[in-house]
Amino acid sequence: MAFNNGVPATGSGLIASFGEMLIDFVPTVSGVSLAEAPGFLKAPGGAPANVAIAVARLGGKAAFVGKLGDDEFGHMLAGILKENGVRADGITFDQGARTALAFVTLRADGEREFMFYRNPSADMLLKPEELNLELIRSAKVFHYGSISLIVEPCRSAHLKAMEVAREAGCLLSYDPNLRLPLWPSADEARKQILSIWEKADLIKVSDVELEFLTGSDKIDDASALSLWHPNLKLLLVTLGEQGSRYYTKSFKGSVDAFHVNTVDTTGAGDSFVGALLSKIVDDQSILEDEPRLRDVLKFANACGAITTTQKGAIPALPKEEDALKIIEGA
Repeated sequence: MAFNNGVPATGSGLIASFGEMLIDFVPTVSGVSLAEAPGFLKAPGGAPANVAIAVARLGGKAAFVGKLGDDEFGHMLAGILKENGVRADGITFDQGARTALAFVTLRADGEREFMFYRNPSADMLLKPEELNLELIRSAKVFHYGSISLIVEPCRSAHLKAMEVAREAGCLLSYDPNLRLPLWPSADEARKQILSIWEKADLIKVSDVELEFLTGSDKIDDASALSLWHPNLKLLLVTLGEQGSRYYTKSFKGSVDAFHVNTVDTTGAGDSFVGALLSKIVDDQSILEDEPRLRDVLKFANACGAITTTQKGAIPALPKEEDALKIIEGA
């Protein structure tokens, strides 16, 4: 069913998002170092959680699967998921470890630098036997990142969840969401991110991640296609204000960005992914139909752009009508 500029309706199938949820402490002033920041605001985040809330905000069905600390921050985060209409029956709480924190500096251009507090944080301690397998099996799309691959036992839980999702016929969606400071080394990050590459049906990387994974400073088709694998249905490269590029077995192309007044890029990629998944969850044939895929990617670009116009990821995630408005105005 299509409406509004060819953008299909949001699907009703469940999108389960697996991984970390944490609190970003964002300086009250942009363009200063952590040491110079006069104060910080709490901003709930974590890419997989942002994706789940992005889906729900667009009217889709989302669940978050992960572990939080049994502390005030952990219960606050679980509350935020529920308030935003995300199913929380995939969440477990750890009595012994704290919810992860990150201090984020916003540079003058809206880009970010991170300092993490995770030693270890609750999300790293999720065990395979704590997974809600019934929830995962009921999903149509299973989405994940790579931060959950860094250490055991969370790594094993991640691999188990992927295997269960695959057996249940879920579409596997992967956004590596590179955070180099969290990995023991750049080589280890590259190796582990690529260790599950061939399991994914849909992969989204940023231009920075493309350079990191290929070792090339060229952001072109040849570089992107070096990451192609035979089971992949869609490879996406997001290029910030230059929009996004898409690659499938049969076609490739690019979709322009929407130009907005960027304040904070946090969550833009998660908003893009959530929008895309919410539009293909009920009809994966869109991935093989270029005109329809382009309409969905245009919508996803619009959602990503809107998310950069205010501070913090979750408050900035758009509703359907916000995105349609900027598409119509373009």
